[in-house]
Amino acid sequence: MPPSHATGLLAIYPHITGRDRLLLQLLDDHQVLTTDQIHRMLFHARRTCQIRLGELAALGLLDRFRFARTGGGSQPWHWTLGHNGHRFQAAAHHRPEPTVRASRQTVARLSANPHLTHLLTTNEFFVRLTAHARGHPQARLRRWWSETTTTRRYRTVTADGHGLWGVGDTVVGFFLETDTGSEPLGRVVAKLDRYAQLIRRGGPRYPVLFWLGSTPREEHLHRLLRGRPGDVPVATATHSSDPAAAVWLPHDATDRVRLVELPSDHGAPVADNPNYDDGVFVV
Repeated sequence: MPPSHATGLLAIYPHITGRDRLLLQLLDDHQVLTTDQIHRMLFHARRTCQIRLGELAALGLLDRFRFARTGGGSQPWHWTLGHNGHRFQAAAHHRPEPTVRASRQTVARLSANPHLTHLLTTNEFFVRLTAHARGHPQARLRRWWSETTTTRRYRTVTADGHGLWGVGDTVVGFFLETDTGSEPLGRVVAKLDRYAQLIRRGGPRYPVLFWLGSTPREEHLHRLLRGRPGDVPVATATHSSDPAAAVWLPHDATDRVRLVELPSDHGAPVADNPNYDDGVFVV
């Protein structure tokens, strides 16, 4: 008797490691990561990372795409879930099993998404925090929520991401606004009204982090913030920085501070839950 469709997926299970499962969950939550990003988060040797990604692609758990680079050559591989990866994640989270056509459409739409660069830049922020924590035992990225999850949990807030960053016993929550220069800064500042509404509803008073593409754009944003009420804490830094380091400039200060030093009011005790499904990310 030929193996059933379900049996085909079960046959892959002996080849899936704990690290593979974490990668599948990351891609399920955050859609796409480059080879370099996966390497910095989950592997020590780049070559080992490349070999393992190829093996996972051969199993149908991952898929990949890349584009031509201006001036010649190719951009890095962009990795996402393959059909078996979508099936595995659907089974893990009690979702309907996708068809081959649906899985292919998901990859095609992602690769053609005009906001792909913005998504990768947002993911890069959290990748850098994760990589920093690997080299600093006291630090830990306790939560990494995507835009979709953040919007679902906080309703009116449409941040690009939300996280909890801990160093020792100190845990700071934050909302991330990734700026790639695609919209006027006045519109960017207007987003703070939604965060003010969240605070008035009794939600957390987390700092809103504006991660900007250049120093001139950062300076322009601070000019726009002058005179604005301090109901929502705001801090800025540029894409060239390590977000865990002393690079954050609060809108009402002159000295830059570390992420863990920013004011953060959780509104309630933060649960130290090791379950990734509840939003906690542990490598």
